[in-house]
Amino acid sequence: QVQLVESGGGLVQPGGSLRLSCAASGFTLDYDYYAIGWFRQAPGKEREGLSCISSSVGSKYYIDSVKGRFTISRDNAKSTVYLQMNSLKPEDTAIYYCAARIVHSGYVCDDVVSGYFGSWGQGTQVTVSS
Repeated sequence: QVQLVESGGGLVQPGGSLRLSCAASGFTLDYDYYAIGWFRQAPGKEREGLSCISSSVGSKYYIDSVKGRFTISRDNAKSTVYLQMNSLKPEDTAIYYCAARIVHSGYVCDDVVSGYFGSWGQGTQVTVSS
């Protein structure tokens, strides 16, 4: 059974940085065919896909609004995917989720649509405020 646990959220000032972690269990990041996505949901808004990383190929995808500020990475030995967030803005305030989807061999992340992801973590709150 796939389980995902996010951590690393908190309160940060505008311009600051946070690194979110997504610890995965129930599958191995480097051998199984999974893609991990990061999403966020702000109050009163729909869930938004931010970034994706595939397991076997290691391809990465970012939406335009976070490109250059956020970096997704993985540590296969720790079965953990990270989202490094720099130059944070108040509009980045949201609950951040990681999610997993099963993909085919050689899958390249080229989008991050929540409906394709079947396993979700509980979320971690990120608040950007002075």
